[in-house]
Amino acid sequence: MFSQAKTEIHLPSYQLMKTSIGYFSLLFFLCFALSCSGQSSSKKSKEEVYTYKNASFDGIGKVYMGREISFVMGFEGMSWLERSSREKEENVSKAIENLPVEPNSVVADIGAGSGYFTFRIAPRVPEGKVYAVEIQDSAIKYLSSKSKELGFSQVEPIMGTETSPNLPENTVDVALMVDVYHELEYPVEMLAGIRKALKPKGKLILIEYRGEDDWIPIKPLHKMTVNQAKIELEANGFKLVQNGKFLSIQHFLVFEQVAKPL
Repeated sequence: MFSQAKTEIHLPSYQLMKTSIGYFSLLFFLCFALSCSGQSSSKKSKEEVYTYKNASFDGIGKVYMGREISFVMGFEGMSWLERSSREKEENVSKAIENLPVEPNSVVADIGAGSGYFTFRIAPRVPEGKVYAVEIQDSAIKYLSSKSKELGFSQVEPIMGTETSPNLPENTVDVALMVDVYHELEYPVEMLAGIRKALKPKGKLILIEYRGEDDWIPIKPLHKMTVNQAKIELEANGFKLVQNGKFLSIQHFLVFEQVAKPL
């Protein structure tokens, strides 16, 4: 009788325990599934930052926020960068004059090419530094040789990659890209790297041919509109603080960092 009573008393508890185990197993499974789903979704969204299409004549078929990324101009195009008509066509002196730098500023010329801007910025920062960032060996060798030839010890060539400028963190006052941003194969990754390199009040400046003006004789994928530049940079933690309209055929867009990417 006692034994039977004991059995009758504990049987419901055992059944309850089985039910609880089943419930928590199900709960654990659901949480695990949701966690995996979230990770998968996060990974998927990261992979889908870029989309792809059949490449245009001057594009690579990779699209970021509705804009097809253009081919990178090789260092073989150096003669075009150094053409004698460039100053008149692009008001380069005006652009240099409007850079927000002091004698001790640290500037990063990202996609420096032949150093056309690098070696014109250097005299403005005699106590500072100009990082000349390039991803091509031939350009790095040229920049190193030219800086020694001109006696600019404040110029330091930096070998970057397609995804990173490889700049020291929290060191840069002004990051400059002259007709370069539209060629970045990994704009999201590069902008993240630039954010790390910039000081808290540092600025990122884009000089880009005006995409709003059809009459400017530059291939469409090598131009940018202000609206497109804003959309892309705001999505990566920058805000437009100045739209300089003093250049003949290019935008002079100054961005600052916001606390977190939007």
